[in-house]
Amino acid sequence: MKAALYLQAILLFCGVFFGALGSFVGINIGTDVSNLPSAVDIVAILKAKQITHVRLFDVNAHMLSALSNTGIEVMVGVTNEELLEIGKSPSAAAAWINKNIAAYVPTTNITALAVGSEVLTSAPNNAPVLVPAMNYLYKALVASNLNYLVKVSTPHSMGVIPSPFPPSTATFNSSWNSTIFQILQFLKNTNSVYMLNVYPYNEYVKSNGIFPLEYALFKPLSSVKQIVDPNTLFHYNSMFDALVDAAYNSIADLNFSGIPIIVTETGWPWLGGANEPDASVDNAETYNNNLIKHVLNDSGPPSQPSIPITTYIYELFNEDKRPRSVSERNWGVLFTNGTAVYDLELSTGSLDANSSTVFCVAKPGADDRLLQNGLNWACGPGQANCTAAQQGQPCYTPNTYQNHASYAYNDYYQKKHSSGGTCDFDGTATITSVDPSYGSCTFTGSLNSSTGGLFPPPALGPTGPSSGSLMNFTHFDTIVALFAALLCLCFV
Repeated sequence: MKAALYLQAILLFCGVFFGALGSFVGINIGTDVSNLPSAVDIVAILKAKQITHVRLFDVNAHMLSALSNTGIEVMVGVTNEELLEIGKSPSAAAAWINKNIAAYVPTTNITALAVGSEVLTSAPNNAPVLVPAMNYLYKALVASNLNYLVKVSTPHSMGVIPSPFPPSTATFNSSWNSTIFQILQFLKNTNSVYMLNVYPYNEYVKSNGIFPLEYALFKPLSSVKQIVDPNTLFHYNSMFDALVDAAYNSIADLNFSGIPIIVTETGWPWLGGANEPDASVDNAETYNNNLIKHVLNDSGPPSQPSIPITTYIYELFNEDKRPRSVSERNWGVLFTNGTAVYDLELSTGSLDANSSTVFCVAKPGADDRLLQNGLNWACGPGQANCTAAQQGQPCYTPNTYQNHASYAYNDYYQKKHSSGGTCDFDGTATITSVDPSYGSCTFTGSLNSSTGGLFPPPALGPTGPSSGSLMNFTHFDTIVALFAALLCLCFV
């Protein structure tokens, strides 16, 4: 284990975290989600979409276990509620590190610890214990010989900078200067980073038309719309860069330098209420795709052009259980079934709203009785086309519940996931990025499929099952009659 830890430390020291080998785009994973997929399914989606960096807002044992041996870099978070105890007790901090980090590294590639979330602006009563908590957690990492692997910082909102425009005159809210000074001193001493949440959407909405929409979306600006800092004469082609530079200048105002900024949250909502017209699919797609191109060109903002801006997009799924506005609940780039809300070009892979790159298959070791129930439902009321799994057809062998259920589950999932169908089947199914097709058996959704698309015309249930077949499919006409009877009862 020590050898693995030292190797990981060397990689980190060589600049993986700070972007010396290039900046990266990661993604936030929130959990205020209806029908949140299992941790295993989420990781399968991450792997299928080639997402290599994630941020978890809290510590979830199932997620950290599922992320083990994937190589995906993980930022974990201490919640604002946990701060109170940790900031008052070094032993509580040590216990937290032992339970939530030391227990998982190096197999789970945890590289950063975000202590709290926007504490100064969203939980100001916890501010007095923020810096002590950071120190106690760092000392616990040192004691576990993990301080070279896991960097400690705390994410800030733009709310700590009351006047970010123009960037050259930006300063922190003076009422927080003492706390922020201590935070910056900690970051400098531990060779860590300043974590910043940057939301051009929010700043654009607040500006009431002062700034053009193109500026917020990374779109080219006409000569009459150029944004220039009157003091430095820097041209700002995006609000994103201007906000990051406002933070750099605020840090410099407190006489600190050499502390890189990473953006821990940014994004654009794709749906809003009647009074939120700029929350749209087109704008969200434009913003996030332009953001990715901007980050991956490895250049920084005008004041720090040689320091790339590593960035985490907010967020993987819509957190539809969150209160407040419609837009607040619609920042996700994926639906919970793994399909993309809109096309998004990542560094190594892409999220395509018109394609499927994941499959739904039976879990290994699932109970045969439950698999048969799931099989009967998928090929009956689920309207999966199960013909290929019948005797004499290409997907009949091996003649097992595991194989036949996998084919039926996947056919149902590929047809129904865009309208809310899930991959569960009473806990017997899971999502995988590995194409389960074999020999002449081609699963629906495979790139090798010759069915004429992801959604071929359905055959409502299997045709002519042989008495020698392992499967005992429920007759579809009987199911239709039962459902019809139930519907009639509902309307009586």
